[in-house]
Amino acid sequence: MSDAPPSPNFPIALDLSGLKCPLPALRTRKALRVLAPGRRLVVTCTDPLAGIDIPHAVREEGGLLEAQERDGAAFRFTIRRPAPGGTST
Repeated sequence: MSDAPPSPNFPIALDLSGLKCPLPALRTRKALRVLAPGRRLVVTCTDPLAGIDIPHAVREEGGLLEAQERDGAAFRFTIRRPAPGGTST
């Protein structure tokens, strides 16, 4: 096992499966606040309202929703924290 920090090329995974509204949006918001600029976060959750709540939370936190997928009951969001001076729209 390596003590090296995670590579900036690999996204950070956040599995929020089983949590109900508003916890997936709140935990996504919290993770975005500490995410380094340029890094990606992949959020997986099963709450049906996440398809509405998480994109709104990402926009309010200044993040960029790069992808939103649904596989059965699971939602997967790929989110990026723009670099300083970058755009989030």
